[in-house]
Amino acid sequence: MNYFSTRDDTLRRTASEAILQGISEEGGLFVPESFPSVDLAALMQLDYCTLAAKLLGLYLTDYSESFLLEAAQKAYGADRFAGKNAHLAKLEDGLYSMELWHGPTCAFKDYALQLMPLLLTEAKRINHDKTKTAILVATSGDTGKAALEGYRDLPGIEIAVFYPDHGTSEMQRLQMATQEGKNVHVFAVEGNFDDAQTGVKRVFTDAAFAAECAAVGKRLTSANSINWGRLAPQIVYYFAGYFQLVRAGALSLGDPADFCVPTGNFGDILAGYYAKQMGLPIRRLICASNRNNVLSDFGASGVYDANRPFYKTASPSMDILVSSNLERLLYHESGSAAQVSRLMASLSSTKRYQIPADLREKIAETFGFGYTDEDRCMAEIARTWKDDHYLADPHTAVALSVARAGRRDGIPCVALSTASPYKFPGAVLHALGGSVSGDDFADLALLEQLTGAPAPKVLRELRDKKIRFEEQIEPEQILAVARAL
Repeated sequence: MNYFSTRDDTLRRTASEAILQGISEEGGLFVPESFPSVDLAALMQLDYCTLAAKLLGLYLTDYSESFLLEAAQKAYGADRFAGKNAHLAKLEDGLYSMELWHGPTCAFKDYALQLMPLLLTEAKRINHDKTKTAILVATSGDTGKAALEGYRDLPGIEIAVFYPDHGTSEMQRLQMATQEGKNVHVFAVEGNFDDAQTGVKRVFTDAAFAAECAAVGKRLTSANSINWGRLAPQIVYYFAGYFQLVRAGALSLGDPADFCVPTGNFGDILAGYYAKQMGLPIRRLICASNRNNVLSDFGASGVYDANRPFYKTASPSMDILVSSNLERLLYHESGSAAQVSRLMASLSSTKRYQIPADLREKIAETFGFGYTDEDRCMAEIARTWKDDHYLADPHTAVALSVARAGRRDGIPCVALSTASPYKFPGAVLHALGGSVSGDDFADLALLEQLTGAPAPKVLRELRDKKIRFEEQIEPEQILAVARAL
């Protein structure tokens, strides 16, 4: 399986080369040349690790089967996800929450970022790459900690994470600021996530800096979902969730299901698109936005317009106005790298583009779009706890609210639960009518008392960890950080 760029389909890279490079020279994203098909019946009884190895092997064809199975066992073994890989919780008939936050950093990003470091080090071996690897990561909250944890103290690798100052929850910030490891670096960036992400992308497309890196034996790559090695592992849990529905008797093998995904950067939902293209019976992929609803407006109009106010919300991992992975979908549905290149050029220069009507109609065949404002998000947290005795974080609540509004009789809908509610204790406590103290750890304890649901140990222990990183920089300083790695 080869990969080419969304903006130049004359390029060809192997899977390991695409993972090493991260982003194409002209700024495009690597996509697979085809969608492999699968035998659902043959996959259904596999455990999560074996399922991951089988599915990823269809895309990562220059990796050995034995390596992929061993890597999956290291990443997803019972000691990593508490035996709850893609755990499906039933809320009511036809509505489910797929919990993706039982990993070491309490967020769905663990599914990619426990495996991706293993893929990267193997890619270096396959390509006889002896260079030093510098990883740059822009994060809106959860990616940063998951990447830092996955890559810490790996030989030959330095990783720098950039998060928006005052743009994450306090728990998310502390997870990054207290990160252990000799090869990790964390910076608060003045501005929002889009400022951080744009700054990182600018470094990747700086030809002079690329030459500078080559001269000193250094290679840049990314752990964001712009890197195929980050996106591909997320395909697996769609299959795992669907198979749980079948085993529970909620549907028969081959019957359709819907998935509702809270997303800002469009990576998590795009993994579902790949699963559907491979033959998983997904009827609709529902894109759930928060108050920063650029994606739901795009779905309604075909116009992507980032010229709008930016809101800080209770679901900060979705506080994004420029959704990188939408570019991959535009390529797959249009089949034209030239068209995608023009659209992305317009986005860069005007923060806006409009797709043709026929392309919008093709996208609408698979995708639905909806959004939930702050009041409805809080109401959903309260409702889900009261009616279903289920504690949801604000991101999950966005998905559940949109899923409930768009449900159709007879088709099961799985909402992706992307983070532990205890990463946002103040917001969840407020939604449940508790008295918020303003201290996340006090609020966490109050939330435990109110609900009787214990917080993850790794979050409770943050209070006693030493702060290591407090430096704040401007987006323009990201290049200097990259140069120093």
